[in-house]
Amino acid sequence: MTSTPEKILDIANLCVSVRGDEGEREVVSNLSLMLARGETLCIAGESGSGKSMTALAIMQLLPQPAGRISSGAIRLGDTDLTTLDERRMRHIRGDRIAMIFQEPMTSLNPVLSIGRQLTESIEAHTGLSHAQARQRAIEALKAVRISEAESRLRQFPHELSGGMRQRVMIAMALALEPDVLIADEPTTALDVTVQGEVLELLRDLQQKHGTSVILITHDMGVVAEMADRVVIMRHGRMVEEGKAADIFARPQAQYTRELLAAVPRIGAGTGRQETRGAETASANVAEIKDLHVRFDLHGGVFGRVTRRVHAVEGVSFSIAPNETLALVGESGCGKSTTAKALAGLVPYSGDIVVGGRNLAGLGRDERKAVRRDVQMIFQDPFASLDPRMRVGDLVAEPLVIHGIASKEERRERVAALFDRVGLSAGQMELYPHEFSGGQRQRVCIARALALRPKLIIADESVSALDVSVQARVLDLLKELQREFGVAYLFISHDMAVVENISDRVAVMYLGQIVEMGTRDQVFSNPRHPYTRRLIEAVPVPDPARRRSRFARLDQEIPSATRRIGEAPLKLALKDVGNGHLVAAEG
Repeated sequence: MTSTPEKILDIANLCVSVRGDEGEREVVSNLSLMLARGETLCIAGESGSGKSMTALAIMQLLPQPAGRISSGAIRLGDTDLTTLDERRMRHIRGDRIAMIFQEPMTSLNPVLSIGRQLTESIEAHTGLSHAQARQRAIEALKAVRISEAESRLRQFPHELSGGMRQRVMIAMALALEPDVLIADEPTTALDVTVQGEVLELLRDLQQKHGTSVILITHDMGVVAEMADRVVIMRHGRMVEEGKAADIFARPQAQYTRELLAAVPRIGAGTGRQETRGAETASANVAEIKDLHVRFDLHGGVFGRVTRRVHAVEGVSFSIAPNETLALVGESGCGKSTTAKALAGLVPYSGDIVVGGRNLAGLGRDERKAVRRDVQMIFQDPFASLDPRMRVGDLVAEPLVIHGIASKEERRERVAALFDRVGLSAGQMELYPHEFSGGQRQRVCIARALALRPKLIIADESVSALDVSVQARVLDLLKELQREFGVAYLFISHDMAVVENISDRVAVMYLGQIVEMGTRDQVFSNPRHPYTRRLIEAVPVPDPARRRSRFARLDQEIPSATRRIGEAPLKLALKDVGNGHLVAAEG
């Protein structure tokens, strides 16, 4: 006879309301779910589905005074959390229930050391002495596989990488061995290999301590890798609930089927006909030869240059009309710096040729003319758009800067662009905050197209979007390429997305390209160990193919910072056949 699992958290008929300018609206409606001891429950859905509001309601951290629990109960064991005052709730948080937030840099206090932030919560809940709390903090950092744990206590958040900061947040959450851990999009901002390490770490620590986990995510690959049970939410309501294997194999709700269909999968893009143009030197939209970008670091009493960041070292590639070249790699590898150099936004050495003209030999007016041919789409559309301007004016702004067309002609061109990216002309009068994330990115795409450029640099342009919105934006980019013949430099760390959209792929590591070839060459037969690790770390959206272990780094990626006079790491690209290039240490 199968024993009934012990219920650790029980949510019954939860309703959460938020008061705004237009009155109060319900953002979570009649939600009921149960969490068993030692279980991982994934709550999945798109932005605005009520996932994070549910987590904040459990923690009693709803934004005040706008947010409130209008009805329902949240029972942790025998305690209804909705009946507790703030003083009693403070004893529950951290001790019995803890939370890891999406962005560790905004969750950690930038002016307090890692040690101070870890020890203060331990001291507050346990009554241990400072020395004892410090020792437990060191043990917590070691448990999350942070090297040199004792010295890390003296560091500040800005001195750690994104993956390390997220590990600190996990250590802080698990230091008191809570009954329930809520992880709200804990890997969304992380590179795929670091994501794999963090998820493996959560799984190991859960098995060790028997912690129950609520994992909130819109990444169905992560859901497949981690979940025992899954709750799918949309517009504040639960649309489907069940075991992970059942949800993926036999989804009942149409919305669930749409979410799963939109997930990019490794292998789905290989074999697809490539669309790139002929690779002749005269036809190339852009060429980069032996590009170097270095940043000086000052130190000492007199502020002398003591070290130098070798952000980009000897990068060379070309992009043909109607081609998508994907530039992939982890944070800090030099992808975005390469893009900024191509767009003329950072100083560099080497040659950048756009439309047959070398940027190094051009004057200010000539550079401005060349910039018409190279436009950028950035990762965060909200940060890319001036909140004080109407979106129609934002899309028209490049035309104004370059003195193109009359006011009425500009308006007509902008209306046509809005129609082309799936927006209406009536929306031109709205402000950025009145759009969803996907719609804002469409506005950014329209603005990039306004000057009819030959090359668009898309820098992590879909990484912050929900999976279904991401799929629609990728389809739009491909449609626009077929229509306008525009070339893309597509920058991403998501290998599944890269395979979906790219014609050729260049893999960057420590500021250098370590592998470059056609999409099929790189994905079907990756030759460099770093490329293989990137591909192996992509979560598989199928619980039946769940890995027992995630791909792990053997060691931390070395720093690109060198002392003055110290030689950078030297790699040389070698042709392994049919234009497939792989780097070896020289």
